[in-house]
Amino acid sequence: MKVITDQFLKTEIEMGCMKKVVIIGGGIAGMAVAKTLVDAKINAEITVITQNPHYISGPSRPLALTNEQSLDRIVRGYEEVMRKGVRIITGTVYSVDPDNRKVKYVGGHISSGGTSELAYDYLLLAPGVALDGSGIMGYDKFRHNVLNVYDPGRVHLLKSKVWSAERGTVVVYAPKAPYRCAPAPTETALLIDTVLRHRGVRNRFKIVHIDANDKTQPPVIADVVSQIYAKQGIELVVNQEIVEIGENEVVTKSGERYRYDILALLEPNRAPKFIEEAGLGKTWIDVRSPQDLRHPKYDDVLAAGDAAGLPFPKNQEIAFESALFAANKILEMEGSSYRASVQYAFVGWAYVGNPEGRLESLSVRFGLDFTSQPPKPSKDPEPKRDYTLAKDNWEQNYLATLFGYKP
Repeated sequence: MKVITDQFLKTEIEMGCMKKVVIIGGGIAGMAVAKTLVDAKINAEITVITQNPHYISGPSRPLALTNEQSLDRIVRGYEEVMRKGVRIITGTVYSVDPDNRKVKYVGGHISSGGTSELAYDYLLLAPGVALDGSGIMGYDKFRHNVLNVYDPGRVHLLKSKVWSAERGTVVVYAPKAPYRCAPAPTETALLIDTVLRHRGVRNRFKIVHIDANDKTQPPVIADVVSQIYAKQGIELVVNQEIVEIGENEVVTKSGERYRYDILALLEPNRAPKFIEEAGLGKTWIDVRSPQDLRHPKYDDVLAAGDAAGLPFPKNQEIAFESALFAANKILEMEGSSYRASVQYAFVGWAYVGNPEGRLESLSVRFGLDFTSQPPKPSKDPEPKRDYTLAKDNWEQNYLATLFGYKP
């Protein structure tokens, strides 16, 4: 016979009232929501579904080209997060059913494997972006030629080619905005320029930056980038969208052809397909406003990070800030008085390489304050080594805050 104690009844009642929060995405936005809810001591079971058992930070990834950054400094596991009570599932979400509050995924712990599903009271969508080159003719056939600084495997191959090639043409491409980490294409071009100068072979190469936008991104430092490109001999072609990839050439919408030996192309960005299939958005996840990140149809579905349909650049700072707004909304709906302090405003840094070919990259600083209308931009156009070091410190502090430790 089971003895019912007061403590047992209390535990049963608490478990029955405990809400289930499911977070899709273990990056900056997803982990910022999880941390905020833990800090608020919300009575909830918090589960994060992440595709990989580790997180690889993005802002300094371009510096892998110049050997100024290494994976061991920007990779983090989830062990410290789990110790704080957050459940981590390694799996790939393939379906969301918002009407029945279900998330379906493939993977999980080895003991379960296969396909599984989770029920939720609140669903936070922070899956990051998908790189979608399906609209570019020839992409499927020649995808092996497409390199960039976003994917860890492809940045490694790009680095190998830049350090071994003896001559040729490098084509760098930026798709139409918005895309994740606006300055990354210009950083790619200038860091490749630095490596080639360091190797003493820059005069044997042509570097062409093709941009689908009317200026390089972010616009606040477009004039600075243009001036540096002119000094470094980098050709800039704007308002040209690449629509076809061949074995050794790309074709723009206007019919211009550009030969390449090395192709550093960023595909157009979008939210993962399961978002559109669930009716939660097309290119991006629909939200009510930048401060109210609930889906227009569902109070219990929220979005944050790069995949959210926000009228802002897609970068780490905005991902973090949107996550705090999303967490605050969950806390508000749960009747908690805890709120994270947040506003949409950030300072960032863009790598501009080193004109002398030293593997000590300089950076320019820029900022955008969205608390005023129109947004207030700021910049320091003078490239400085201190800004590169400041960016590194900023990134490491984020990793320490959200994942629990520095290297």
